[in-house]
Amino acid sequence: MTDFSAPMKTRAIDARDPPPGVPLRSLVIGLTAFLTVVDLFATQAILPSLTRHYNVTPAAMGAAVNASTLGMAVASLLVGFLSPHIDRRLGILVSLVLLAIPTTLLAGAPDLTTFTILRVLQGLCMASAFALTLAHLGEQCSAMDAGGAFAAYITGNVASNLIGRLISAAVADTFGLASNFYFFALLNLAGAVLVYFTIPRADPLPAVPVARSPLAETLAHWRNPSLCSAFAIGFCILFAFIGTFTFVNFVLVRPPLSLGRMDLGLVYLVFVPSVVTTLFAGKAVMRFGTRPAIWGALAVAAIGLPLLLSSRLSHVLTGMVLVGAGTFFAQASATGFVGRAVQDNRGVASGTYLACYFSGGMVGSAVIGQLFDRFGWTASVAGVAGSLAIAALLTARLELPSDRAEKPMMPAHG
Repeated sequence: MTDFSAPMKTRAIDARDPPPGVPLRSLVIGLTAFLTVVDLFATQAILPSLTRHYNVTPAAMGAAVNASTLGMAVASLLVGFLSPHIDRRLGILVSLVLLAIPTTLLAGAPDLTTFTILRVLQGLCMASAFALTLAHLGEQCSAMDAGGAFAAYITGNVASNLIGRLISAAVADTFGLASNFYFFALLNLAGAVLVYFTIPRADPLPAVPVARSPLAETLAHWRNPSLCSAFAIGFCILFAFIGTFTFVNFVLVRPPLSLGRMDLGLVYLVFVPSVVTTLFAGKAVMRFGTRPAIWGALAVAAIGLPLLLSSRLSHVLTGMVLVGAGTFFAQASATGFVGRAVQDNRGVASGTYLACYFSGGMVGSAVIGQLFDRFGWTASVAGVAGSLAIAALLTARLELPSDRAEKPMMPAHG
């Protein structure tokens, strides 16, 4: 964002040189990510209010709010398949403009079914913009610079979790639930304006003979053990994240914690550390390797889980900080791995990864929701722990082609 292609053209001789304007570019990338996915988790800050409004169970409302991940999984896969034929800039613009429509309609959703359908439509638009932006970054950034660009984008995602929830709680508490959705529709349009002015019209990529169809490319990715493991890790990460941060809301508003709606929004200041730490994911991967970076992040998240069971607010908040920081750091590391592991048709690989990632959110909402309704919060936390453990086991299988070819010289690639 700003002009990614310019540094590539003028400095391609020495890819090790850092491109100029990196801080500004990172800020624009992060802000674009924020405005793209701000709708995804902001609604969780008002989950208890929506549950009362529609007179449904926490599991039902959690599934409806997180139905956006279904749309995101489907759109990620479709965009991945069609990626070679989609103009990046135009696709992102159209997706963000269309996103404002279901966001606006949510203000007047008459029942839970309508609400759920609109959330799915939101997911379709969000993921289209998200996947195309990741593909754009993978194409326009050098191999050395890609990790920082992906980390900046995921950091914007983290910031949307924090600021989006704060805004949602504040607007709903002050002006009512309907006003909340109108405000977020304006943010969607602001994202489209930002993209219009910061992503240049890129020259078409050089024509490359298409040897295989997108389906064949996808199947080839699935036959790659490292990529397959990365896809599954993405699934587990969002499973754990959504399972935690959807249903902890109900714990926070119930005795003994008994937080109010605005207090519940302020709780999500717990994401502030994640905004900072996620920025360093790219550097951590380059220094320590992909596997140690992800293992460390998952360990941090796991340490936070027992604290979520405490009856003391300070302990619960500390647990939320650790789970948030760990899962987002792991997500940034895994996303960067996919970008570096694939040389051809990155759009298909990114789309497949995101489809798995968002499917994890959908499944996590359903599974953890049932555990929460039937067995309580302790069982829910145990389910999240199981997901993190599976991700840790899968991380052992991550390996780049360069690891095998140049392992003595490039240990930083894990």
